[in-house]
Amino acid sequence: MIQGLVAKAAATVVTGAVGVAAVEGVKRLAKEGTLRDAAVTVTEWGLKGVRKAEEGAESARLAVSDVVSEARERVGEEAPLPASEAHEHEH
Repeated sequence: MIQGLVAKAAATVVTGAVGVAAVEGVKRLAKEGTLRDAAVTVTEWGLKGVRKAEEGAESARLAVSDVVSEARERVGEEAPLPASEAHEHEH
């Protein structure tokens, strides 16, 4: 449930960041008057927004993971080991 909310929040942040990037790009286009510069600016803002959204999503994911881990510890359940790359069967 919480992970679903985190995913929706991250998607909303990305959408907002892209929207801001587009608005800023249009503002610069109006001032500078060159289409290429505007396209580069919009792309730059979009990349920055996506990076910020990814950072926020990762922080939220880690916070949720900490909560789940603590809850498992309280009920006496051991956290599962991370999957190892070595496995017993052939492909």
